[in-house]
Amino acid sequence: MSKTIVIALGGNALLDPKTNGSVAEQIRIIERSCEKIAQIIARGYRIVITHGNGPQVGNLLIQQEEAKELVPPLPLDVCGAMTQGQLGYLLQQELDEALQALGVRLPVATVITRVAVDSQDPAFRRPTKPIGPFYSERERPALEQKGYILEKVGKGARPWRRVVASPDPKEIIELGAIRALLETGAVVIACGGGGVPVVCEDGNWRGVEAVIDKDLASALLAKELRAEMLLLLTDVERVALHFGSPQEVFLDRLSVSEARGYLLEGHFPPGSMGPKVEAAIRFIESGGECAYITSLEKAVEALEGRAGTEISAIHLGQRIKR
Repeated sequence: MSKTIVIALGGNALLDPKTNGSVAEQIRIIERSCEKIAQIIARGYRIVITHGNGPQVGNLLIQQEEAKELVPPLPLDVCGAMTQGQLGYLLQQELDEALQALGVRLPVATVITRVAVDSQDPAFRRPTKPIGPFYSERERPALEQKGYILEKVGKGARPWRRVVASPDPKEIIELGAIRALLETGAVVIACGGGGVPVVCEDGNWRGVEAVIDKDLASALLAKELRAEMLLLLTDVERVALHFGSPQEVFLDRLSVSEARGYLLEGHFPPGSMGPKVEAAIRFIESGGECAYITSLEKAVEALEGRAGTEISAIHLGQRIKR
């Protein structure tokens, strides 16, 4: 049987923050992402695609707030479900075309996915997940008056971004449906934006105001599907120590113990590379063969061992590139 790969698309694979975020711009970027994914599918792998939704759900919340005098605003969990449908649709469209261009005919399906979280998770008291656009220092006071919680997550003239709670994913509610589709040969898009966070109350699932980290949800999904590989796509080719400094060192291969050590030393910030390294560690510790962290452009090469950072259970002899 073909190996299964869970591919986690980072925000840059769906939306360029330098553009106006229009549907036309999103389609242009998603088209490029789907061309790469189609090349992987054409090599015979079974694929499940996950994706982030930070920019999209943040923009959708702004629309809710600005139009609240005209129509009732929607809560964050519903906005998360809406962006799953929005981005799933765009990915389905572009991936179908990319596969046809390669002579591959496979169904592509999106599953609006709920993910269970713990209602007592401390993340609800300490929001950390960036969503929506970046803001300047001048815009900050007015936004905080509106109730935004802002954190400085970038550099330059617009370093501030809204943050919301990001509880740890515990269970993929639609796992059975995802598995059934995968076994029919379909390419499945699931856990969009980390999935809609839900908690159990009186035996029923209830949505909560949060955004789950899509990399951690992807690791959980890959574990439950017993996937062999987890491919985490971001905007850099390799994981680095001392990123952005004169001492920057890029890493080709890491064992789980090495990755955990560097994570504890603070080399991978919680708002960027940290969740990806943590997701890779969780996946390998749950029995996965290997995890790769790389850029969209190098996704195919990473699976062939020619790019990216590979994280596995066994120390493979770390190669360092400066």
